[in-house]
Amino acid sequence: MPKRWEQLQEAVSGAERIQILLHDDPDPDALASGAALRFLLQETLGIEGQVAYRGVVSRAENRALVDYLDEPMENLPPHPVRTDRPVALIDTQPGTGNSPIPADHPACIVIDHHGERELERVTFADIRPWIGASSTILTQYLRTAELLPPTRLATALFYGIKTDTRALSRDTSAADVAAYFYLLPFIDVDAVVEIENAQVPAVYFHNLSIAMKGARVYDDIIFAYVGKAGYPDLTAEIADLFLRLEGVEWVICVGAYDGAMYISLRARNDEADAEELAKKMVGDEGSAGGRNTLAGGQVPLDGRDPGELAALLEKRALAHLQVPEDVEGEPLVP
Repeated sequence: MPKRWEQLQEAVSGAERIQILLHDDPDPDALASGAALRFLLQETLGIEGQVAYRGVVSRAENRALVDYLDEPMENLPPHPVRTDRPVALIDTQPGTGNSPIPADHPACIVIDHHGERELERVTFADIRPWIGASSTILTQYLRTAELLPPTRLATALFYGIKTDTRALSRDTSAADVAAYFYLLPFIDVDAVVEIENAQVPAVYFHNLSIAMKGARVYDDIIFAYVGKAGYPDLTAEIADLFLRLEGVEWVICVGAYDGAMYISLRARNDEADAEELAKKMVGDEGSAGGRNTLAGGQVPLDGRDPGELAALLEKRALAHLQVPEDVEGEPLVP
């Protein structure tokens, strides 16, 4: 870790400001990691960081985390970002489907815990797919730099690890466990409870009702179409909920939002490959990424009927999971 920290410092040598870019529609892990890098660079090198992202922070818990962090975060326009300022990319990589910069854009720093892509113009990359959360990696950097995170930042990093590893129950390494329990004495427990129990908008229950009525169960697989989603993270929320269904090993949840079909996948088995399934579902039409037990993707509607596209995605998913075409799913709610 000391060597990585030295290399990171060299990558931003001479910089006075840096733009810290998160993946689109950032989750708690990305939000916490971006805030942690800003703190790390400011406190050790005097570099001013601006955290920014495309899309929206829409899930109630994620909005509550942003409010709790109380840090300025720039919302970028929807098109790919090109800037002359030094760039750090957090919890994603250049050119991926949820990255604000294209593959050929230079970046000083890339820190991510997803599978490594082809990095053309990156000065320093720390990509560790065996780690459960980018917040774990940033916590390691803070410890190496002998920086004690403030309470708000420690709480955010703890929550980032907690959400991405489902409280250390999925895609978890020894490093995640160590970071989780290192942060624990410094967190605001009441804040974590408030964030986890943030109130949700009425549209959540509207889409949940649609998903429950239309969900089909194929043995240990459940497929749900939520209709026109009220916000992009809604499919992920409902997928998390359906994973609690007894006997289910796979959850596939899709919903239409802002001209695209959003896909959220969850798997119980650590040996599953949710990312591969997501890529099979989108094919050449969209983008997808993830890890063994959770993944997501998007497919442009391009004028297609959302229900028909959902049916096509369901067919592709079931084919990949080797469910015979003549098998009819059982309704979740009779």
